[in-house]
Amino acid sequence: MNRRLLLIALFLACTLLGCSSGPRRTPLIVYSPHGKDMLAEFEKEYEAAHTDQDVQWMDMGSQDVYDRIRTERRNPQADLWWGAPSITFIRAERESLLVPYIPSWDSAIGKEFRSANHFWYGTFLTPEVIMYNNRVVREQDAPSDWDDLLETRWHDKIIIRSPLASGTMRIIYSALLLREQNRHGSLEAGFAWLRRLDANTKTYVADPTQLYLKIAREEGLVTLWDLPDVMIQVRRNNYPFGYRFPRSGTPLITDGIAIVRGAPHPIQAREFYEFVTSKESMIRQAVDFGRIPVRRDIPRGSLPGWIDSLGFVPLPVDWDALADGEREWMRKWESEVRGRGSDSPE
Repeated sequence: MNRRLLLIALFLACTLLGCSSGPRRTPLIVYSPHGKDMLAEFEKEYEAAHTDQDVQWMDMGSQDVYDRIRTERRNPQADLWWGAPSITFIRAERESLLVPYIPSWDSAIGKEFRSANHFWYGTFLTPEVIMYNNRVVREQDAPSDWDDLLETRWHDKIIIRSPLASGTMRIIYSALLLREQNRHGSLEAGFAWLRRLDANTKTYVADPTQLYLKIAREEGLVTLWDLPDVMIQVRRNNYPFGYRFPRSGTPLITDGIAIVRGAPHPIQAREFYEFVTSKESMIRQAVDFGRIPVRRDIPRGSLPGWIDSLGFVPLPVDWDALADGEREWMRKWESEVRGRGSDSPE
């Protein structure tokens, strides 16, 4: 074989086999709903300090993460699950989808913010809000409580992220079901409330990006969402979003982190876990991404002033009842409520 043919053969072999001029990096697979901005930033910082690793993240709703990890349980692909409401992690722990890990800052949070057996740990506290387009809706005219969303003036002006794929929306809806049960003594009263909300809902969207765009373009004016993402969209994209805490109370979600059972790269998973939950990272996430750290050992002066001035009322929620019932409630919502609100009486 002449020299030219030899070079061609070597080129083709490298193309097919993935030859590289540098050392091979260990992939670290992260499933997370935290959004591409935050994920990309911490990927870059982590890789700068760990040049032998290649962080590969998949940005999807927390319910989608849970469903995917369940599907992959016999052949795990993810190393780390970064972000989901605590009840989703509780369910994953019950189904043996996680492995225990005690982070270096274990003593810095209350036991109510972690798994009793260390399968998951809380990272942020996330209040839910009513978000609105403040270019069109004045603050004094925006819904100030959950029941305001049922008023006729909001008919066809509400857009909602589809609850089936969103841990945030599943918790909001489930918490409101329990709220109505406490008020009226029946869970059916909660479904009746959701039917009235459905009657005012213009559409359900598949992902947060569509939600933001439709509200920003005034295709709808109001939605239900979480405070950190509202703040990020205002800061990073200059979207015309305002928010109000429902005066009767808002669900306060504990957002967590966990290592996947059977993770292909458990050592790297623990390293990334510690990196994104360090004091320095938690401060960055508070300042740049609107997150409220669970850790008690972070100096208050290091955190943005808005955290101490929020002044919301937490909605009392029976989290055990929510964790037990949420999956069946969402099935019932999908089959008996979605798209049927206009048929329900006032």
